[in-house]
Amino acid sequence: MTRMRRGPAPAPSRVESFDTVEEVWFWFMAARRAAADGAHFARGSRGGVPRPCEPADILRLLDRLHRVRRLERDHLLVLRHYGQRGWPPDPYAPRERHAARLWDEAMRAMEVPLRAKGVLKPLHGDSDRRWASG
Repeated sequence: MTRMRRGPAPAPSRVESFDTVEEVWFWFMAARRAAADGAHFARGSRGGVPRPCEPADILRLLDRLHRVRRLERDHLLVLRHYGQRGWPPDPYAPRERHAARLWDEAMRAMEVPLRAKGVLKPLHGDSDRRWASG
């Protein structure tokens, strides 16, 4: 005899990709901060919205980009500093102009691999292109 489930059926989990690299970065920093504060999560449950990656995936991407010299130490320091602040550097503020340039370079370096992995939403008209060659 089968057991009947009580209550509503669980909603199907729909993975939601990020809109921008900055959104990925601030999500990653918030997840790292939560983990440092002792939070424990099940896979894909951070923030209530199932995401197509884990913070460890972003860390591996940073490591790979650093090893191939797409990101230098200064890029990583800027990413960490402004990620902890919770907003990007202001390119119009004289004291943040250099940091803003490094931030933009880092965002561009991360965009292609994040889009290829499906972490970022596809560009308009790009949704089927990834599958056409495979």
